[in-house]
Amino acid sequence: MRLTLRARLALWAALATGVAVLLVAGGLYWSVNGFLRQAQEQRVMSVLGAVQGRVEGLLRPRPDDDPLGSLLGAARVSISQADLERIADDVDRRGVDLRVIARQSGGLASVGTPSFPSGVPVALGPGLHLTGTHLILERPLRGASLQIAVDARSLREAREAFLRALVALVPLALLLSLLVGWVVAGRLLRPVRALEGAAHAIGEGGDLRRPLPGAGDGDELARLALTLQHSFAHLADARDREQGFLRAAAHDLRSPLAALTARVEGTLARDRDAERYRADLREIGTDITRLSTLANHLLLLARDPAAVQRAPVPLRDLAADAVDRARELDPLADVDLDGAEAVTVSGDRVLLGQAIWNLTTNAVRHAPGATVLVQVRAVPGGAAVTVQDDGPGVDAATLARLGEAFYRPDASRTADASGTGGHGLGLALARHVAGLHGGTLDIESAPGAGFRVTLHLPG
Repeated sequence: MRLTLRARLALWAALATGVAVLLVAGGLYWSVNGFLRQAQEQRVMSVLGAVQGRVEGLLRPRPDDDPLGSLLGAARVSISQADLERIADDVDRRGVDLRVIARQSGGLASVGTPSFPSGVPVALGPGLHLTGTHLILERPLRGASLQIAVDARSLREAREAFLRALVALVPLALLLSLLVGWVVAGRLLRPVRALEGAAHAIGEGGDLRRPLPGAGDGDELARLALTLQHSFAHLADARDREQGFLRAAAHDLRSPLAALTARVEGTLARDRDAERYRADLREIGTDITRLSTLANHLLLLARDPAAVQRAPVPLRDLAADAVDRARELDPLADVDLDGAEAVTVSGDRVLLGQAIWNLTTNAVRHAPGATVLVQVRAVPGGAAVTVQDDGPGVDAATLARLGEAFYRPDASRTADASGTGGHGLGLALARHVAGLHGGTLDIESAPGAGFRVTLHLPG
């Protein structure tokens, strides 16, 4: 089962708290243990300073009646257990015991206070040693060694108490941090739940322009809500454009289909002579051509940008082909090409050819009798194809909407009704092609000043 985000945040908080507690506890344990050991070592050294001279004073040549003669005869020294007890009592007997070790012919022999810890080897070696419950310091003397034992159980008890406290406090700290993390995570995720509810309501109601709660420039969640709000607004705009596009496409498809249906029904309604049938078929062919052109433009507009081909495209050849086709379309049209040098760009030949053809036929169709000039030239950073005419031009209100899919001024729609107009997709397709190639489409016109369209393409 996958945990919720709130539960994961609470667990991470508990884990971080546990790691922090363990790190702090480890540091404290190391510090306190070192402090206590250092205190014990200082105590041993202070005892050593107090007893070493006295013990060395008792290590003198042994008379024949020395009671330790058989024990330390090889070292020929004399010291008794009572002497060591008296020295230990003088320094501070609490937890302090002494032992003197001498080497004789049979090995090592020792004498110490009665409470000296048993099990401590006589051959420890000079220095400090921690053995069981005692800290042992061995110091070489004249002909012997002195061992000082200090009770170190307080050090062990302190470590055990610290570990017991750690074992009790770590689970408590983890439980507390888990509880606090759960509460804090709930408060932090409250805006997310509100955002989730608003997004669900938007999905149910379809109102993509509905403001989202908490959107703003504050924290990360506020900026996320603001970003989603802007994204939803862009989706709403795209949906509106798509719906308008579909309505206009349905309208423009319905008109030629209705005309085609009417002509077919009229032709089949009664017998006609061969010439009349041929005329009717020519009209039907015109309607089919219009439908084919419209369908082709719709497919080009819906083309996936990832499917755009990239290859060297000679723009002058495409412009010359568009001029020739325009002259075939209207033999009386005054269409010229101005392109002295070859200009090549990287792009999709089909899309660029269709865009230049649309710009050329647009000028021929909407400026009958005007002079149309198609120019191809290299510009800094790329190339430009300009189609201009000296026709009547358009006003500013019309100019602002040119390039929208299916938008046609009233005059052009009237022409379309007579069979000579278009579908309002020529400039829209050219602008779309420019955008697919990383370029732009600029339109300039004014009443009585002609019409000029420039397709800018990167090199």
